[in-house]
Amino acid sequence: MSDISIALAQDHKGMVWDLLLYIPTVGALASMAAKLWYGGDQNLTYVLSFLASFFFIVGANRILKTRLMLLPSAPVSLEVSKQNIRLTLRNGGHIDLVKDQRFYSDYSGRSFGLSGLDGSGKRLQFVFHKGQFSDAAQYQAAQETLRGNFK
Repeated sequence: MSDISIALAQDHKGMVWDLLLYIPTVGALASMAAKLWYGGDQNLTYVLSFLASFFFIVGANRILKTRLMLLPSAPVSLEVSKQNIRLTLRNGGHIDLVKDQRFYSDYSGRSFGLSGLDGSGKRLQFVFHKGQFSDAAQYQAAQETLRGNFK
């Protein structure tokens, strides 16, 4: 197995798909909550308001961290070697996943996840999307290298 180093890029196409998913969902939940609030059913309004807030936060985090890589804790490069996985963050920091590393691929083949313990024993998780890689060959090489690490 060879070492691999990959610089990640923003995934604008994936961001559009996420916006098309989260905006109508949050809008529908918020509008149903408003309708029920003025209709007199406040208990269900609280549940729908919570769900709207939850989906808004999840969607914002997904878009800002994994798609656009704007948050300081967003990985901007990935280095895989036999010993560890090193991620360079947007804020300039580095994270080494040195223990209990796990690779998770999805069934559609459009993203994969990594988890593991850093040097201090803290469990960390990261999601990488196909659009963050410069081309499909680089995405495939990253997956094959990571799969090779976990055999």
